[in-house]
Amino acid sequence: MDQDLTEKLTAWRRHLHAHPELSQQEAETSRFVQEKLTELGVSFVAGVGGHGIVATLHRGGSNRSVGLRADMDALPIAETTGLPHASTRPGVMHACGHDGHTVSLLGAAALLQADRSWTGTVQLIFQPAEENGAGARAMIADGLFERFPMDQVFAYHNWPGMEAGTVAVREGPVMAQGGRITITVKGHAGHAAKPNLARDPIVAAGALVSALQTVVSRNVDPMEAAVLTIGTIHGGTVANQIPESVVLQGTVRSFRRGQREEIVADIRRICAGIGAAFGQTVTLETGPGGLVTVNTKAEAALGLAAAEAAGYAIRRDLPASTGGEDFAAMLERVPGAMAWIGNGPAAPGRELHNPGYDFNDAILPVASGWLAGVAKHALNG
Repeated sequence: MDQDLTEKLTAWRRHLHAHPELSQQEAETSRFVQEKLTELGVSFVAGVGGHGIVATLHRGGSNRSVGLRADMDALPIAETTGLPHASTRPGVMHACGHDGHTVSLLGAAALLQADRSWTGTVQLIFQPAEENGAGARAMIADGLFERFPMDQVFAYHNWPGMEAGTVAVREGPVMAQGGRITITVKGHAGHAAKPNLARDPIVAAGALVSALQTVVSRNVDPMEAAVLTIGTIHGGTVANQIPESVVLQGTVRSFRRGQREEIVADIRRICAGIGAAFGQTVTLETGPGGLVTVNTKAEAALGLAAAEAAGYAIRRDLPASTGGEDFAAMLERVPGAMAWIGNGPAAPGRELHNPGYDFNDAILPVASGWLAGVAKHALNG
């Protein structure tokens, strides 16, 4: 990639980082992408599944087609980097690198536009709402694969903790299925000085959090991987009152089909037991379950071949992650693969979903190059 394009992509990435938008609110981000596609001379259709965009590059001589996907949304996290391009929107930041993913795909569009060595069709998918798990399904429901046919689909995620620019691709499961849970513990409010006249949901919630730790440690086969994390606890408004209720929210992650349902059943059983033990009502609500992100064998091999051909450092040994990806919904419909591209050291504050995280602009040439390269490898069969 020439220096001019590298500098342009860096400026675009930092602009998006400074102007993050939450899931299903990516109107300004979508307009920015449309503006840059227009500058590049790439035709596109906007408004696919919400703020999604699909741009199309076509060159006659082949009826093969391939999709490349990037996500665009940010997270409800208050940034602490102090960088010149830090978020200008309080409480919202690109803490997962979707700004870099979006710009990498724009870079791939520029590279493919200038490269005359391929024929066929490349569909460039700019997806909204990955973080809440709704974006891929929304684009599919809006006819993504019928309106923009593709034989295979590829994506990547930046990976802190792996050497910057290293490309890792593995066959089989790469990311876990996820699903959010909400537990409401309803007791009886009263004065903090008279706990005997109340039913304290905070005490019950404390016991519940401890009991939930046994779901994975004592109910899941030790040879399988699963995660149950409670991420938020909300209850009470004043120090001298026992509140009416406490709400806990968390996530369940697993790899085996059907395992999420088994874990949810264990959670429900524990909720019922805690409710009975403390004389309170404990209810469990579950959000829509995610899907396991699975790389198909041939497409994983293509991903590695594209990286090797470009001279990038590669890894085949990176284990699957318990993180989740709604790209899984696209892989349920079309064979494909998700790669990881190293973002550099994951020093304290540089991890994904951390308020001190920032996408490493130095990997933009590799990320754009890999996306363009894997598209050409796929089109060449």
